[in-house]
Amino acid sequence: MTSVRKRPSPLSIRITEQQRAELREAAAGGSVNAYVIRKLFGESAADSRKAGRVPNIDQQSVARIMAALGQSRLSQNMNQIARGANSGALPISPELQQELAEACAAIRAMRTDLLTALGKRP
Repeated sequence: MTSVRKRPSPLSIRITEQQRAELREAAAGGSVNAYVIRKLFGESAADSRKAGRVPNIDQQSVARIMAALGQSRLSQNMNQIARGANSGALPISPELQQELAEACAAIRAMRTDLLTALGKRP
């Protein structure tokens, strides 16, 4: 049986529109809720609920993935292969084998980078 973690009940207060605008401005584009919690309980308090759930993202890995996706012809290659398979005329040429091998290698590399960026073992 899985235990369901109950979220804390919200705290509600009434404030004027001017006060709400001031809070939004003070939060500087961030969450007003997180801003209020930080002001009431200290700098680290707003992030304490999420600390165990947010993965440590490796920005360089994510950048490599995005660059690879932008430069790859992966979707075009797979679309051509699917089109040939659906029409029943899929000649297996050395070029097709090479494209498939390159597509698989690109997918493996992106998978590894994604797992690394998310703090998981590839």
